[in-house]
Amino acid sequence: MSEKLNRPERAADAVMKHIEGRILEGSLRPGEALLPERELAQKLNVSRPTLRNALKSLEERGFLTSKEGRGVKVAQIGKECIIDPLIALLSEHSEVADDYLEFRDVVESSAAAMAAQRANEPEIQRMKACVAKIEAAHKANSPNDEAEADAELHLAIYEASHNLVLLQIMRVLSGNLRTDVLHNRQRLFTVPDVRDLLRDQHLDIAQAIIERRPADAQSAAHEHLSYLRRATREIREAEANLDIALRRIGSGGLSATRG
Repeated sequence: MSEKLNRPERAADAVMKHIEGRILEGSLRPGEALLPERELAQKLNVSRPTLRNALKSLEERGFLTSKEGRGVKVAQIGKECIIDPLIALLSEHSEVADDYLEFRDVVESSAAAMAAQRANEPEIQRMKACVAKIEAAHKANSPNDEAEADAELHLAIYEASHNLVLLQIMRVLSGNLRTDVLHNRQRLFTVPDVRDLLRDQHLDIAQAIIERRPADAQSAAHEHLSYLRRATREIREAEANLDIALRRIGSGGLSATRG
């Protein structure tokens, strides 16, 4: 009797570990829906009650979420504890935005080198697809599409690094990464010829990875992030100086005397 009771429990544990592994390696991404229950049970070769036990345990542990009639999805793991405070800091303190770009420089430079060494053929093909999207959006003069393609390239590099800790941390930050790329582009487009420069920088990173040149990939990523830091810092300083000049003209808006 006890042996029969333990079998489903062991099977459910095996299913739970299998799904956990797919989440950890990045095959199942945050927000991605799982197959319907019947199909998933068949694919995993378990009974539906066993599958339900496994999914319930994963949901209790915060790996999955479910809503009536909407199925089961991979949870946005770590979003509340990392994303929200970071976004608040970035929006309120400009010096933290610079620190964030410095952090990206350290991480992405290393990730690019690892990707050049470790990327498999499907990941190389994805890199080429990102390059094609960047070039198409650039030619179509579509900065929003180009920013999305840029962000997709950065995430493809993290996946191709085959470092699961790095991948999961940066995937948590992916929403902010997209916002960051778009925000930087909007500001940097005020600088002449910057659009061509950003495109060339991204293509240099991707090409070095595709051709498996780790040192060049690391150098290209570092050059790109260093440029972003310098340019955004200069724009921020220019905007601050302009604000001061305008306040001086208007007496800060606090004086009864005008002109």
